[in-house]
Amino acid sequence: MFLFKKHVSRRTVLKGAGATIALPLLDAMNPAATAWANTPAGKTIKRFAFVGFPHGAIMDRWSPKETGADYTMSPILEPLEPLRKHLTIVSGLRNKPAETPEPHAYIEQGWLTCVKPWDFGKDGADYGVSADQIAARSVGQETRLPSLELTTAQGSARLAWRTPTQPLPQEGNPRAVFQKLFGQGDTDQERAQILAETGSILDRVQGEAQRLQASLGIQDRHVVSDYLDSVREIERRVQMAEKQSNSELTIPDAPIGTPNDITEYFKLMFDLMSLAFQADVTRVITFSMDREASMRTYTNLGIAEGFHPLSHHGNNPQKMDKLVQIQNYHTKVFAEFVKKLAAAKEADGTVLDHSTILFGSDMSNSDRHNNDPLPNAVLGHANGKIKGGQHLKYPQDSRQGDLLFTLLERNDIPVKSIGDSTQGFSEV
Repeated sequence: MFLFKKHVSRRTVLKGAGATIALPLLDAMNPAATAWANTPAGKTIKRFAFVGFPHGAIMDRWSPKETGADYTMSPILEPLEPLRKHLTIVSGLRNKPAETPEPHAYIEQGWLTCVKPWDFGKDGADYGVSADQIAARSVGQETRLPSLELTTAQGSARLAWRTPTQPLPQEGNPRAVFQKLFGQGDTDQERAQILAETGSILDRVQGEAQRLQASLGIQDRHVVSDYLDSVREIERRVQMAEKQSNSELTIPDAPIGTPNDITEYFKLMFDLMSLAFQADVTRVITFSMDREASMRTYTNLGIAEGFHPLSHHGNNPQKMDKLVQIQNYHTKVFAEFVKKLAAAKEADGTVLDHSTILFGSDMSNSDRHNNDPLPNAVLGHANGKIKGGQHLKYPQDSRQGDLLFTLLERNDIPVKSIGDSTQGFSEV
């Protein structure tokens, strides 16, 4: 038996003056004649994304009428139809321990903690730590960034809690995110200065990239080429967004580097998330698509009303239809992110196969500000431990924390409890 395959270290990066680019997982990183699952990388690919949106959902147009595998996709979730086999819809859950009399100020803080903010820390040091940060404790030490907190909200949102007293800030500037993923320097200020002096990150690593490509097999060459093309395209889009923002500095609250077009903003942030996973820069991402009480207008959909006023629909059919339109739109841009993960080949599967993604909200009926039942959609397979392709509906007052517990448990993350939950769902 002859083995010609050259082994490439999992820690290989492309370096240039002022830039370091991590690589996606390659077949060459798997030692010759060794099954991927038996390598260190194969055993530790456990990725999480928690993607939250505000103002809940029109639930009878979120949850399918049928349960099991043979269900008709609901209007809001319709963009996920091509991803049906990767999708688990979980209905009927309530986040009772996080319910508050003033939802907009606190409801986001309870989505991944299942605890009222003023109860954080009351029942132990982890009471109020969010599910994403519980995951980061186990898988975050394997990557340069233990976790990544992002937002496209027009204002702050607090989903991620490292401790009961330490929320993690969310970054909304694509340029800053790009620098964090691919720039060099100990601080954001240093990375910005280096990039200003050196220009394109890819230009700085081009020579080393060419040398690496010469040593790889055909399949790995395609993977690296496609990946670097994606980095180049995102870098170009970030630069264009900066120019656009710089030319319109009179617009209030328009941060430098943030696209003015909302669809491009969503796509850019989701594409950065996809690259962060492919490059294994981080394995835990928490992303707020907006914040509670958002006044964003969706003129791209022909909707002039502010998101928050519209969310108080008073059962007006026209307002509810507009909300469904916005909620379907959120699902649509989210679905494109999931499709990229499903298309990104990685060792014995795809990035999506190794991921666990929760898409949902800590609000149900926005007109009533309630938490029962919550919209939940799970994408990915957690390395074969999440079935996918089904709609599960649980009885009244089933715990939202049980779902978070399940997602961690399926990835072998040590967890004793989340909020009032100490067990998971066997059906997921």
